[in-house]
Amino acid sequence: MTNKVLDRVRDLLPAIRERAVQAEEQRRVPDASIAELTEAGVFRMLQPARFGGMEESPVAFYEVIRAIGTVCPSTAWVSSVLGAHPWQLALFEDQAQQDVWAENPDTLVSSSYAPTGKLTVVDGGYELSGRWQFSSGCDHGQWVFLGALVPTATGMDYYTVLVPRTDYRIEDTWNVSGLAGTGSNDIVIEKAFVPAYRAYSAADQANLVGPGQAVNTNPLYKISFGALFSNTITAPIIGAAQGAYDAHIERQRERVRLSYGGQKVSEDPFAHVRIARAASEIDAAVLQMERNMSEQLRYAQAGEEIPFELRLATRRDQVRGTERALEAIDLLFKNSGGHAIRQPNIIERNWRDAHAGSVHVINDVERALAMYGKGAMGLEVADRML
Repeated sequence: MTNKVLDRVRDLLPAIRERAVQAEEQRRVPDASIAELTEAGVFRMLQPARFGGMEESPVAFYEVIRAIGTVCPSTAWVSSVLGAHPWQLALFEDQAQQDVWAENPDTLVSSSYAPTGKLTVVDGGYELSGRWQFSSGCDHGQWVFLGALVPTATGMDYYTVLVPRTDYRIEDTWNVSGLAGTGSNDIVIEKAFVPAYRAYSAADQANLVGPGQAVNTNPLYKISFGALFSNTITAPIIGAAQGAYDAHIERQRERVRLSYGGQKVSEDPFAHVRIARAASEIDAAVLQMERNMSEQLRYAQAGEEIPFELRLATRRDQVRGTERALEAIDLLFKNSGGHAIRQPNIIERNWRDAHAGSVHVINDVERALAMYGKGAMGLEVADRML
């Protein structure tokens, strides 16, 4: 199948690559890049058709994100996160979707899912207060998804709540060594009212149900959040590795090692092995991602329950995909010589950005692998990110 958005995005890559330094210096994705990606349809790929969205396969979406990641991982990261949120908004009550998209279907939503906020039950909904970190691309959004806890008789329940820009402020806190261009600043709220219809429970999310499925009937909206969001984080990292690979091959074909008597790197068998290993790691990460997401969508399209084993395998391969991308980019970085550490340099930048992305909580390798092993042993596994 032809990925029309990918075709459009490929034409944008030279300009996005040129703006990569600007993104780092400004600590946010340039407005020009967001405008071009919006026009190309990136943020509509997973959006419901009734708001002008494409209801595309996640496989096609991740293909686009990886392409952006080859030239600017920060732009890919923000595009991936903001581009995945229309899928989650489609699971909310219809009124919440209308609030965001009725006047402008291109409205973007950022997020910070860690439940660092407190919800207090009030008449008609909740009162919300708190501070949330790491809201990537928040400067480009007019709404935000936030994680919060609400006290119950038996403990605490977790919710994702939807809040408009008028109810929160952004604090500029993003000074980092990797993914510097993502503008992942803090969100601060003091006693904002959240209508009940703008809250979505973790229990429903884990059970793959949401009130929005009544109006958004495409099987796309019946796959697991844990699969879609986790790969949303891994796709830019794989793209960063691919970009480093492409730049490495271009550079090494012409490189001569004077300290080795004028040896051409293109003729070095040890370099050949490192390149082969890196290429294989990247391919494996992509293939497993595409297989798992295609399988989840296939079950949803058939109206069948997605096997829990597949959900566990999806998370297993997602964290391994991140690991494989890091293994590849580390090999390439070490094989690039001293010039790789000069700035600006796509290999150096992609190396920093890939490692920064790997510390996201969704890339907790041991946790995801332990869940898979526990499930394989026939033990009960409970996690909201499955």
